[in-house]
Amino acid sequence: MVREVRENRSSFYKVKCPDCDNEQMIFSKASTTVKCIVCGRELAVPTGGKANLKAEIISESK
Repeated sequence: MVREVRENRSSFYKVKCPDCDNEQMIFSKASTTVKCIVCGRELAVPTGGKANLKAEIISESK
């Protein structure tokens, strides 16, 4: 019997806000707009799949 191995296609990103240099974790497939908790700038906008990131990615964890 053949089993299909399904890899996790989503991950968390540690991003850096371009305005205030705050670092925070966001989900790669965010379903709502993600804003910086310090200054309020949009960091990610949902697109129906992976979110459109507007911040610099520092690291990725799966």
